[in-house]
Amino acid sequence: METADDGTDTARSLGEWLESVHFAELSNDQATARIIEAITGWGESRGWRVYRRAPSVFPLPPPLRGHSVLDVACARPDGQPIAIEVDRLDRPRTVDKLLAEAAAGRIAIWVRWGAGPFTAPPLPVHMVTRPAARTSGSWHTVADRPPPPHSAAPIVADAPDELPWT
Repeated sequence: METADDGTDTARSLGEWLESVHFAELSNDQATARIIEAITGWGESRGWRVYRRAPSVFPLPPPLRGHSVLDVACARPDGQPIAIEVDRLDRPRTVDKLLAEAAAGRIAIWVRWGAGPFTAPPLPVHMVTRPAARTSGSWHTVADRPPPPHSAAPIVADAPDELPWT
């Protein structure tokens, strides 16, 4: 018996896909764009229709008119649509938007990136994280951190038969 996707497996799949996303020396906008590009690749690799800046069911705040947009939306022939937002910051409006998307029948996923900590949103919004660190004004994924500087001085033993750590 097949069960409906509550979003957990979908979010897990996206999280595993994003583990392979690496970047270094990117601005906030460039890092966000890299992650959105990777999410687009994830959806397309599954044969789904993928839309960037897709219309949301959530209205824009006054005095603006119309509706907000989603960073990425996926239409699946065999399942619920997916609504995805990508943020570095903890934005309550993003949670409200994704809750509205979930209420409209979509799987709602919030991709958070940055240094954390990341506060989990209320269900049915799922969160996927991509840790990154900021150094000298630019972002890099944690796995891409440069090694610490080491001394260039050679290690010399006191006696020829003696190792420096003994």
